[in-house]
Amino acid sequence: MKTQRTRAIVLRRTNYGEADRILQLITPEGRRAVMARGVRKEKSKLAGGIELFAVSDVVLGEGRGELGILTSAKLVHFYRHILEEYDRLQFGYQAIALVARASETVDEPEWFDLLAEILAALDIKTVPLALIRAWFYLHYSALLGYELNVNRDIGGDVLSPDAQYRYDVSEKGLRMVEQGELASDHIKLLRLLSTRSLKVLVQVGGIGEVIGACAQVAEQHAAVEQII
Repeated sequence: MKTQRTRAIVLRRTNYGEADRILQLITPEGRRAVMARGVRKEKSKLAGGIELFAVSDVVLGEGRGELGILTSAKLVHFYRHILEEYDRLQFGYQAIALVARASETVDEPEWFDLLAEILAALDIKTVPLALIRAWFYLHYSALLGYELNVNRDIGGDVLSPDAQYRYDVSEKGLRMVEQGELASDHIKLLRLLSTRSLKVLVQVGGIGEVIGACAQVAEQHAAVEQII
């Protein structure tokens, strides 16, 4: 049987039969659906390697049709600290659910990198949750094909450091308005969020006063509803 070794994050687990599970995985090669045979048995060697909020090293074999067979699974990193704080746990569930839904129609390898970076950041309690949320929503939107324009407003004019802006939900962009909530510092941070990794952003100081508004803009742009 031809096999493939890869890294994977579990998106969804569905019980099947008396002891099996069907797993939806996101990997660096894209989304995969696999059968984990006997995984619900007490002495299963696979069970410990398919935890949620974890990156695993898996070996996948060919099955029937598009459903592969999980032949081996070993945890590479289990982000257990996510489970210790309710808000981070809930957002972790939401991020996984959103990627699970989006990857059904847009099957891109970048989903794995996005989710892996989010889980790693959520596991570090000193990384502000608002920063993680803002970064995720902006990159989630970009992967779905509607990246937030952080250089021009909805009229096509270059964003001015001397002007103020507000996010326009109907136009999905920034509109210049008097006494808008978004000023030059917000625009700078939105640009960093759109182009830099979370590992870089956690080293940027002085974002505490603007990250809340930026996170709100990112969530509005992503237009996600609660699905968990």
